[in-house]
Amino acid sequence: MAQLDVETSVNKYPIHILENIRHQFNQYVSKDYSAIFIVTDERVANLYLEDVKESLASHPKVFHTVIPAGEQSKSIEAYYQLQTQAIEYGLDRQSLIIALGGGVVGDLAGFVAATFMRGIDYIQAPTTILAHDSSVGGKVAINHALGKNLIGNFYPPVAVIYDIQTLQSLPAKEIRSGYAEIVKEALIADKELFEDVMQEKLNQVTNASLRDHIFRGIKIKTHFVQEDEKEKGIRAFLNFGHTLGHALESEYGYGTLTHGEAVAIGMLFAMDVSNAVFSNCLPVETLRKWLNLNSYPLVLDEINSEKLLSRMKSDKKVSNNHVQMVLLKEIGNPVLVELNDEDIQKHLENFINKMMKN
Repeated sequence: MAQLDVETSVNKYPIHILENIRHQFNQYVSKDYSAIFIVTDERVANLYLEDVKESLASHPKVFHTVIPAGEQSKSIEAYYQLQTQAIEYGLDRQSLIIALGGGVVGDLAGFVAATFMRGIDYIQAPTTILAHDSSVGGKVAINHALGKNLIGNFYPPVAVIYDIQTLQSLPAKEIRSGYAEIVKEALIADKELFEDVMQEKLNQVTNASLRDHIFRGIKIKTHFVQEDEKEKGIRAFLNFGHTLGHALESEYGYGTLTHGEAVAIGMLFAMDVSNAVFSNCLPVETLRKWLNLNSYPLVLDEINSEKLLSRMKSDKKVSNNHVQMVLLKEIGNPVLVELNDEDIQKHLENFINKMMKN
């Protein structure tokens, strides 16, 4: 079994990475909780909910709820409904929430845990590649119509229980989405990992390679989280590709592009801007060819730079009404750069023109 530990200001929690660990869930629930509330979505429920419930059969009060799959569930309405169910089920401050699913479930259920009775324990049980990133670090949130993850908190789980076997059921779109975050982690911290991933064709990736890439990605995420828990400094580097990525998700409508597909486009943009700002030669075309090879949607149509700039300026990473972007001086050397509206507009127009010709 692979295990990493994350030190935070309020706790230390383990990340367990193992095949079929969902069948031994009871071994990793360390406290005698008054009740356990499993939150999952309709796709994951059909595959893995009963396995987790059976593993927790010795606990007298285990409840569950199933939310619609997709980014649309990270809404104030879904959040309020889960709070209502938690109250109706009799959860109290000694209860536990389990987020069984991908990033949407983890963000939503984690935010419910962070705010129910001013905060109760929760466990992240990711079932997607993408969630290897979102389940670590304690960032929990829901979306607003004007921007992604604008309503949220920093609230670490008590454990991350990652069953790698669940990844075998992922559709191609979710594999693409998850690997975009691994590429992000590689670009900001590990050139060798980037080069390794660029050799992979995602519809042929082996379980051994997948486990290795996920473990290395989580290790990178853990480093940045431990160094900067509340995103006051270097943790912001984990937002590489997200400035435009979040804007695209919001502009096209949540769920049109997966989070990772939007971030993939955002990384291309960030690398283009990096090359322009620092006069360097980042491997933009290497990444673009790999994304094309693996069927990422890269053509930007029916969109304009003014709308995107407006979306980017509503992002929580804006400072003094200026867009802050994570750029790369080189692979493994990220920096945070503040850009004015005129420069961003020019970069966006050039980039959109390139992508429309893609």
